[in-house]
Amino acid sequence: MHVVFVEPRFPANQPEFVRGLHAAGARVTGIGEAPVDALGPVLKSWLHGYEQVSSVCDERAMLDTVRRIQAREWVDRLEATVEAHILPVAKVREAATIPGTSVKTAFLCRDKPAMKEFLRQHGIATAASDGVSSPEEARAFAARVGYPIILKPRTGAGAAGTDRIGSDEELAVAIRTHGIDRGASVAAEEFIEGHEGFFDSLTVDGEVVHEFISHYFPGVLEAMRNRWITPYVITTNRIDSPGYAEVRRMGRKVIRELGLGTSASHMEWFFGPKGLKFSEIGCRPPGVSVWDLYSAANDFDIYREWGMTISHARSDAKLSRRFSAAMIALRPSRDGRVAGYEGLEAIQRRYGEWILDSHLPPPGQPTQPIEAGYMANAWIRLRHPDYDSLRGICDEIGRSVRVHAE
Repeated sequence: MHVVFVEPRFPANQPEFVRGLHAAGARVTGIGEAPVDALGPVLKSWLHGYEQVSSVCDERAMLDTVRRIQAREWVDRLEATVEAHILPVAKVREAATIPGTSVKTAFLCRDKPAMKEFLRQHGIATAASDGVSSPEEARAFAARVGYPIILKPRTGAGAAGTDRIGSDEELAVAIRTHGIDRGASVAAEEFIEGHEGFFDSLTVDGEVVHEFISHYFPGVLEAMRNRWITPYVITTNRIDSPGYAEVRRMGRKVIRELGLGTSASHMEWFFGPKGLKFSEIGCRPPGVSVWDLYSAANDFDIYREWGMTISHARSDAKLSRRFSAAMIALRPSRDGRVAGYEGLEAIQRRYGEWILDSHLPPPGQPTQPIEAGYMANAWIRLRHPDYDSLRGICDEIGRSVRVHAE
């Protein structure tokens, strides 16, 4: 099996996907933007070949490169795992007649208004939404749905560029900041009150072979707009509980209707006064190294099993479900440079046996803005056999640990 993998070096966990393919027995040719000398000896040892391009989102350059590889040897799969790469790679895949995620599926998983409209037509409960590209359309959507509403990029990821709008005055400002008054097209959505979580899976020919359910505390939009919040994500080991049955059914139906074949997926959902609602899905793994939590919680190598699904259309791994696992982001008190930590030693003494790893930038290191994401500054990853106990530990860390900056 020969797999061409797009951008093997960056972001930080991309080499793990190459390792997983290699561990599953695949020959892996990488295409990336870095020169080959920047890959390092370990990553190089997992690669069968490597091609450099100026941009992996340049479809013409990518197609020329893939065809050059095809001229040398047969290519069985062309894979990408970064949100921004999924659609251009799907177009190259289709042009090069390589099996995998179709352009239609990639587009529907990328364009949020089209995604939601398609799924509503197929019986999936989701927030009211539309694409708006003029002030009149934005105001008409708000009048039809009622405040609050959400405005965000049609093809964004996470909460990047997302605003919660609660009045005509706030909408007028957002129309300018999002460029709607200049013809920019954005996604407008009904604001759904409730708890936010996600359903992640590995599928083979559209059938789920591994699945995971995780929770945000608090929701992403709130977490990414308030520095004082210490947010965390936590994956449950109670996935077989009856309370998760509806989420699992919805996840499978979304995967089936969108035509996801052999792929990773990351689907977000809300549950609140209006019941369970689909939020969005990507035909790629979750961000912020959540897959590392799944491996630690279930005593298996998810990157290898993803490699097995891609290379052999199967995964025989048995998940232990022994642990819940979490990652908690520790925000600096202000932008600047790290000055020190408060309360960290007590947490390490009390819960050290449950701490998997951590990233604690030393004093003097520049901080990153909170908009840069959950792993941009300090963080701790943990696991515990009991989900409720792990939530309690995360809440205690949030109350007691401080990252001082100056």
